[in-house]
Amino acid sequence: MTGTNPRTLLALASTAVALAAADTYVVVLALTDMMSGVGLGLDNLQRAAPIISGFLLGYIAVLPLIGRLADVISRSRILLGCLVVFVVGSGITALAVDLDILVAGRVVQGIGGGGLVPATLALVADLWPPGRRGLPLGMVGAVQELGSVLGPLLGAAVLAVADWRAIFWLNVVLGLLLFLAIALVTRGAPFETAAGGLLRNQGEDRPRPRVVTTALGVLTVGLLWLTLAAPPSLASDVYLGLPFVPFAGDSRLLTPIGAVTAALAVLLVVLTIRRWWPPLRESDLPGALLLGTVLGCIVLTFASADPESEVVGPLGYALLPVAGIAALGYVWRHRTAASPLVPRGTVRGRTGWALLVSLLVGVALVSVVADAPLFSRLTTSGTQTDAAMELVKFLVAVPVGALFGGWILRWVGDGLSAGVGLLLATGGLVVMSGWDRGSLTEVTSTITLALVGFGLGMALAPVNDAALADSPQHAHGTASSLVVVARMVGMVVGLALLTGVGLHRYYQAVEALPREQQTSGQALLDAALLQVHTVFVGAAGAALVGALVAFVFLGVRRREGSGSLARGFGVEE
Repeated sequence: MTGTNPRTLLALASTAVALAAADTYVVVLALTDMMSGVGLGLDNLQRAAPIISGFLLGYIAVLPLIGRLADVISRSRILLGCLVVFVVGSGITALAVDLDILVAGRVVQGIGGGGLVPATLALVADLWPPGRRGLPLGMVGAVQELGSVLGPLLGAAVLAVADWRAIFWLNVVLGLLLFLAIALVTRGAPFETAAGGLLRNQGEDRPRPRVVTTALGVLTVGLLWLTLAAPPSLASDVYLGLPFVPFAGDSRLLTPIGAVTAALAVLLVVLTIRRWWPPLRESDLPGALLLGTVLGCIVLTFASADPESEVVGPLGYALLPVAGIAALGYVWRHRTAASPLVPRGTVRGRTGWALLVSLLVGVALVSVVADAPLFSRLTTSGTQTDAAMELVKFLVAVPVGALFGGWILRWVGDGLSAGVGLLLATGGLVVMSGWDRGSLTEVTSTITLALVGFGLGMALAPVNDAALADSPQHAHGTASSLVVVARMVGMVVGLALLTGVGLHRYYQAVEALPREQQTSGQALLDAALLQVHTVFVGAAGAALVGALVAFVFLGVRRREGSGSLARGFGVEE
């Protein structure tokens, strides 16, 4: 090969995916400090839920649009653009002094971080032909799950030497370094679409330097930082502080300098609209808004629910009808649009079955993530940290399984790799559903947790491989985004549903107790263990169904494939 080394590009893109994945859980240990930083006390824990669900909302809701954009313009532009969005979101989060700005920053972070995943998966489809994609896809799945493992550890390490804001400033630094590295390795590559056509720039064969808009963008971001930071040396000055005086209330945005920043942002949009509007129009923006509304309503409905008392969140009964109406609107749009968001023919062959398996993997994954630490707290006298360490045994095995599941695709089919992995996970979850109070003290519990993590990890690369192999090349970004969306929706909805069923059995068990035992700690503990066991049984059922679907529909024999290497990255065979 000549030109860009595909392994170097994949390594950089995968590192960016890991960084974004870490931010899903990086706030776990810092949440109370973040609440304090925006004026919330521990008695307002429910109000802090959007700090986490906001990231998920941004991550999931725009995935189909970004996946489609990755099919319309070059993957490198999508990677770089998403890194910029992630860095800006991290900066906003780090500077926030009120909850609204903090949540907005997390949403922007989620948009940028989520968009990195389909672009990187589509990049693999470009750089490697079908018969050789297994290991690279396994690497992407592995680093994504590894980022989830490292997130809380990274947060703890930063909190040991600095405050919570340093976590997000570290994101800014690492994101900028990755931006520069990817820009360097893709420099000089032709700007091509995934379908192979040259991307024109208002009739020009080669995009010219855009000094004015770049400088305006840097100035806008700089003023945004100044607006949100409101440095005391300036804001408290008699004269220099005038731009920071709020028009009303105490919002840092409703100030003269905030107004100037907003005006510059609008000017930047106007000056660049001819550049970004054509790709958005070709990507079916109305369809993206409708599908994003569906996904956003689902996330807010289930992610905001209190698992101890409800399956559907407080706004769910209003949001779910909105989701239904938006879903009908999207179906109509898909049938009538000349170029729909999800190109016709994308979900064909094994792709639809791969999405189903991905959703079921998400259900099983989140069940262990949520209830393994809970089981530890119920049956041992350990701390929350000890409970987290039990979860680490599972999470560390997931990326190992992802690499192995991709590696063996050299010799076996997608269905065999995913199916065997999900059967291993099923067996382990069945064992976990029978754990008693002393199970975590035995070595076999570690083996079981690792087995479940390894098995679920094995399914990550095969579902991506099957979806990419059977979807048309011009829709690889879209297909990749749908696989990720399916797994994330499985995690959000699966956790709410299985927890709801488990709680129902818990309350049934408590009501069946004699009145004198309903306040007994031992009897209530048995009922709580029944709840956890119910969740593990449900997860085992999801994994088993996923295994059967994989064996039957994804294929147990390896498919020989051929294909050209990437377009748009300066890579030639």
